[in-house]
Amino acid sequence: MAAKRTTSFLHAFSAENIRFALGSIKTQKLRSFLTLLGIIAGVGTVIMMVSLVAGFNSSITSAFDSFGSSRVQITKFDPRHGPGGGEVPPEQFRRPNLTLDDVETLKRNLTLARAVSPQRYYSSLSVKNSKGDEANAPIIYGVMPEYLTVNNSDMDDGRFFVQADIAHATRVCVIGVDVIKALFPHSDPIGREIYFDGVPLRVVGVLKKKGSVMGNSLDNIILMPISTFDEMYPQVRLRRWETLYIDLVPKSPDQVDSLIDEVTTVMRIKRGLKPNEPNNFAVSSSQSNMDSFKTITNGIAAVMILIASIALIVGGVGVMNIMLVSVTERTREIGVRKALGATRNDIAAQFLVEAMTLTTFGGTLGIAIGIGVGFLVKLLTEFPAAAPLWSIVLGFAVSTSVGLVAGLWPAVKAASQDPIEALRYE
Repeated sequence: MAAKRTTSFLHAFSAENIRFALGSIKTQKLRSFLTLLGIIAGVGTVIMMVSLVAGFNSSITSAFDSFGSSRVQITKFDPRHGPGGGEVPPEQFRRPNLTLDDVETLKRNLTLARAVSPQRYYSSLSVKNSKGDEANAPIIYGVMPEYLTVNNSDMDDGRFFVQADIAHATRVCVIGVDVIKALFPHSDPIGREIYFDGVPLRVVGVLKKKGSVMGNSLDNIILMPISTFDEMYPQVRLRRWETLYIDLVPKSPDQVDSLIDEVTTVMRIKRGLKPNEPNNFAVSSSQSNMDSFKTITNGIAAVMILIASIALIVGGVGVMNIMLVSVTERTREIGVRKALGATRNDIAAQFLVEAMTLTTFGGTLGIAIGIGVGFLVKLLTEFPAAAPLWSIVLGFAVSTSVGLVAGLWPAVKAASQDPIEALRYE
């Protein structure tokens, strides 16, 4: 008997009931749309946030991978994440700057590092060719020969720096493809000169293209020997902000944590820190920085999804109210159906299907809006926003579940109607 009732109940979820539900939505277009606003807003927000967070995490992963996923970095200040990069605690400004002497100490004492690469950077206001054409604000780096190894970069043409360039502060540079497009769009840049605020440097190499991350090009850069950089921009060494970054890569990718421990030990000994004194420098890895970024974005997404859940609850209450109104409006219809032999399960299924169809329709609109917003962001900003398949399936499941929960009480109320009283209802 129980199996028969179950079969009857499932049979009631038929194409005919779905057609009746769609007809009801079509008849009451405005009322249905207003009822579904909460569902549309909730599901749309979830899909949109998942798309943006997935795109952001993809960009962050690409950014760290482009510089090497096993890279370790030593900085003056602790890594800062979040909006604006976070504020630097005042006491960290009192830390000593990293120096090239620190680099030499690390090279002599580290056993797990495959390469140690210091770098300084400067945003130049004027980089031109001999004709006066100007580059689009490239970032200028002072580096050593180990730069390519540590930053997962390759040469596309020409040569990179050698120790002789560092020792003699040679006036040479290596450029990215964006600089070529700006200064040498129709000619070979190798051997040409570019001018840094009037100071000429000869191009000896071109870096292989890396692309962009979150709309920021990784190819709008110019590299020069760090000794040449220090001659041209001595003010960088004197600024209170971070003046030098030291990047390292382990001999094996599984030695990142061990390398961090070894770097910390060497730096503490070099700076004469006592066992009870905290580090006056920071050591981080690409993976830890990437995890920190993802923690922040996932936290923001969780808050937005919580807000969206409130919209879904409000939408569910709206659907329940409208279904209760529908039960009242269709009391005579319920009585007629019961008089013709419809069971309680048939009546309950009819109203459940209507509620679930209503919310699924709203969920579909919300999914379309969320995907559309993600596509628009990708189109306008080149941000890789894309809704994963699981989020779309989740959107359908959530909207359908809201309909099931919201329609349950109205369905029970409709099914419990007495057929005699229902037929008498005016």
